[in-house]
Amino acid sequence: MTSLDSVSTWLDEHFADLVARHRVPGASVAVLSDGEVVDAAAGVLSTTTGVGATTDSVFQIGSITKLWTTSLLMRAVDDGTLDLDVPLRTYLPEFRVGDDAASAAITTRQLLCHTAGFEGDVFTDTGRGDDAIEKYLAELHDLPQLFAPGAMFSYNNVGFATLGRLVEVLHGRPYDRALTELLAEPLGLTHVAPSPYEAILHRAAVGHVQGPDGGWTAAPVWALARSNAAAGSMLAMRARDLVTFAGMHLAGGVAPDGTRVLSERSVAAMQEQQVTVPDLGSMGDAWGLGWTISRTAGGTVVSHDGGTIGQAAFLRVVPGAKVAVALLTNGGDIFGLYRDVVRHLTSELAGVTLAERPVLPAEPGAVDHVRCVGTYSDTIYDLAISRDGDGRVWLERTPKDILAEIGEEAVRTELVRYSDDALIAVDAPNGVHTVYAFLGDDGTGRAAFIHYGRAVARAQI
Repeated sequence: MTSLDSVSTWLDEHFADLVARHRVPGASVAVLSDGEVVDAAAGVLSTTTGVGATTDSVFQIGSITKLWTTSLLMRAVDDGTLDLDVPLRTYLPEFRVGDDAASAAITTRQLLCHTAGFEGDVFTDTGRGDDAIEKYLAELHDLPQLFAPGAMFSYNNVGFATLGRLVEVLHGRPYDRALTELLAEPLGLTHVAPSPYEAILHRAAVGHVQGPDGGWTAAPVWALARSNAAAGSMLAMRARDLVTFAGMHLAGGVAPDGTRVLSERSVAAMQEQQVTVPDLGSMGDAWGLGWTISRTAGGTVVSHDGGTIGQAAFLRVVPGAKVAVALLTNGGDIFGLYRDVVRHLTSELAGVTLAERPVLPAEPGAVDHVRCVGTYSDTIYDLAISRDGDGRVWLERTPKDILAEIGEEAVRTELVRYSDDALIAVDAPNGVHTVYAFLGDDGTGRAAFIHYGRAVARAQI
């Protein structure tokens, strides 16, 4: 295997060139191996200001925050104040979504592994006060239940926002204080910003969005609503601090100075499979408590990605090799940079080959259009599947709610066969061909759900 010194040399020689080649405004990377860390940074934090990215710059980590939320709850398990398998209402009696029976049955474990079954993308802004998450919870009473709790995986931001309130109740303090006082400080982290108020004290990256001319410009806002903080709306940090957090998980819950942050049992429980994931080619094989789980010929990889408005983050951890790699970016060809940096480093240091993004099949084969055609709808998208006169199948995706408000445009793309129950988009915005699985039966032989990481129910017309 490659030594960490060789990795440092490789980063010095190649990282800046790769960031420029992939038109990423700015990026930071950190690599942990056997408790030692090397890092690098390149580009600018904002194309408007031209401020350069350094290894001490903080980038938003998006949904990687869910690992921090999970760790806070596993601390409560260690303390004996939380049982993952009793109804959530044991601790949050006010919790209620659209289905009363489901509301009474849903457990913390189901929220942690994305199997609670209700729609998962609601980004209601309930203000910037310490009561933002508490007020958000009161807005969920009409949220549709898609399937019975525990029945299948469907990525759920609402679930983790709800878990943020559970963190507050169990630890007796606002979410951001719990994260800082119970994780960041015991780990000795110095560049962790749970909100813009802390981020402004550091060199903070600004997200970038692509304009109609193909160029990248600074995003109009820095962060999403505080109500979704526990799901990943605003937490920022430097890459070195993110791999130090991952290193605590590699060390069985112990911080670099020997402080115990989590029990070894809780660390192991987070990495144990809870549910399988549909074959989407991009979300691993299974989900644990917080972690995505992927099995490769070189060993198991646990991971999480994150995205906010114009920022994207990647964390890959190989427990068997004691290796973690974090890449933080603020726009551009993020997946191309991920491929050339993160896949390269995990291969060199840990001997694992991370999966490539899905590709179009050479000979797609026939599509069961009768099963697929129709409209599927949730809180953020309408997804219409149709078949034209030439027998080609098309997806029209229309954004709603906050996605429409921030200017996301409708998308139309052809779909071709990917597997028995899945189609893949011909177009590849940002270099990614999205896979859509068609699951269940609506009683007439048609799919009940379209699934692209989130399950979206067929609209009742």
